[in-house]
Amino acid sequence: MMKIIPITDLDGFQIGQAQDRQQGTGVTCILSMEGATAAVDVRGGGPATRETDLLDPKNMVQKINAVVLSGGSAFGLESSSGVMQYLKEKGAGLGMKGLVVPIVCQASLFDLPCGSPDAYPDKAMGYEAAKNSEHPEWKSGCYGAGTGASVGKLMGFENAMKSGIGSCACQIGALKVGAIAAVNACGDVFEPDSKNRLAGIYNRAAGMEINTEDAVLNRMTQSMEGMNTTICAVITNADLNQAEMTKLAGMCQNALARTIRPVHTPNDGDTVFTMTTNQVPMDLTAVSVVAIKALSEAIVDAIKSAEPMFGLESWSSLEEKKAKNNA
Repeated sequence: MMKIIPITDLDGFQIGQAQDRQQGTGVTCILSMEGATAAVDVRGGGPATRETDLLDPKNMVQKINAVVLSGGSAFGLESSSGVMQYLKEKGAGLGMKGLVVPIVCQASLFDLPCGSPDAYPDKAMGYEAAKNSEHPEWKSGCYGAGTGASVGKLMGFENAMKSGIGSCACQIGALKVGAIAAVNACGDVFEPDSKNRLAGIYNRAAGMEINTEDAVLNRMTQSMEGMNTTICAVITNADLNQAEMTKLAGMCQNALARTIRPVHTPNDGDTVFTMTTNQVPMDLTAVSVVAIKALSEAIVDAIKSAEPMFGLESWSSLEEKKAKNNA
């Protein structure tokens, strides 16, 4: 039977976060000191990433030491340098002629409208997040890479809703699979495989929720440029090779399709990383079923854990208003 476990209970991984909640940005890192077999699948049309080409199975490096998820758009890619510094100090990385080079991959989301447009995770914040992984204390919501995340920006930031970062981890027997998602989507977010909308465009002046797919169809002749993205990491102990992990990353994009509508648009940078410690022999399809469930729930957690910030309503604040109106 499947049971839910804390995301920090996956052996072989260290997870740390750092953020500036006043300026609206942050970073989340998943570290593997011994190296994890890893892969990536990028579906969105506007990704801000680092070292994703390295994860092609035909390339030399088969294992990495960290995945970094951050805000700051392309500016936020600087935070990986701090994670690299931390790993180097710990002696973790690829050994090359007496040198150690930590292998760090990253994806960043666009959170510049929240807080200060000049704020982004830098090297110091990346180092802080890595250091914090020594004493893991996971927080979902407006923390780490989800600090400045929002959804429903098709009709302008003033009509967006606050989102954040979420997690979910599952265990069946010896198999453990965890997922982390920072949700900054262009589309609406729903409960998995349902019509129960959780967040998206919200017209504050009218107090009205607007379906993003309907808004897209109503604006077909207008520019629909936006800076959005959902960035995710799936971690497991399943013994899968890099080709299988690449397939797993692609299959995990199904979790985004089950919860976000529309998804993988030209305005998104949707990216899923996968990492494994290769400890438990397991069938890829079985792992994918658990991973898709975990990632779907992590996306929902990112929405339900978010609080109203930066002038934006959140799922929780709207639920409170609905409860008062129905009282």
